[in-house]
Amino acid sequence: MKRFTITEMLTALVVVVVIAAVAVPMWHTHQLRIRRQDAMDALRAVQTAQDEYFGKHARYANEAQLRASAPQALTGKALSARGYYQLTLRKSDDDLTYSAAARVVPLEGQVADTRCVELRIDQNGRRFAVDADGVDRSADCWR
Repeated sequence: MKRFTITEMLTALVVVVVIAAVAVPMWHTHQLRIRRQDAMDALRAVQTAQDEYFGKHARYANEAQLRASAPQALTGKALSARGYYQLTLRKSDDDLTYSAAARVVPLEGQVADTRCVELRIDQNGRRFAVDADGVDRSADCWR
């Protein structure tokens, strides 16, 4: 019967700790990215619904009009499908431009996403994102 020395057990323990120290933050980052996809999907749904509305009415819809014409684009509470993001819609007075935003809802886990606090899309399909300090993170958040 082979017995392990203390050195061998400590070496194995150190290896496990190092693997965990690398894997846990990577898993957390992966979870945040998956949740960001909820915001991107919601904003794309709003964009599609706005494009359809514009095609029929030659103007962009407000939240109530958009909710009535495309219920999948905005829910009653204007949350993304999985509820990780609060959706808001702003449009110009002439109804020819709009900006849809998805802002992090302070939920367990997602509140830690300070890198992509708000994602936005406009009538031209331009994508924007800012972090908790208001710094532009569009390239990081929309990939």
